Amino acid sequence: MADQDDVTGESFGQSEILKRIPHRYPFLLVDRVEEYLAGKSIVGFKNVTANEPFFQGHFPGNPVMPGVLMVEAVAQTGAVLMSKTLDADMTKTTIFFMGVDKVRFRKPVVPGDVLRMPVAVTYARHGVFKFHGKAMVGDKLVTEFDFAAKGVTVE
Repeated sequence: MADQDDVTGESFGQSEILKRIPHRYPFLLVDRVEEYLAGKSIVGFKNVTANEPFFQGHFPGNPVMPGVLMVEAVAQTGAVLMSKTLDADMTKTTIFFMGVDKVRFRKPVVPGDVLRMPVAVTYARHGVFKFHGKAMVGDKLVTEFDFAAKGVTVE
């Protein structure tokens, strides 16, 4: 039997992501997931294409993915990790972003890039999760930050 450190985790695509978070096009910013380890970590991927609606205005002739959307993509990856870990009933639960700290943007993201978004749980208790997340393009760090989310039951 392999040690926990040897486990590569689960991979899944859009159908499972759509079960785990309420976001839909054009605001769904996670295309697939690899290395999901319940309660510990996940790696999300976003294929950035020239067809993204935000590129029309950010910026014409020099398309750059807005930093706030990079943060959102990483946060959605964390929400997938949290939702799947808790096996949350998404018809009755909404995961809300609580805060973000220490955000740094290192490099622009442009059409054709693939964001690789590793997210690790740093704290989990009483329905609150804290994470450290990054976005990478190839081996280059484009952003990183700490963030928190909470699952809220809605009736």
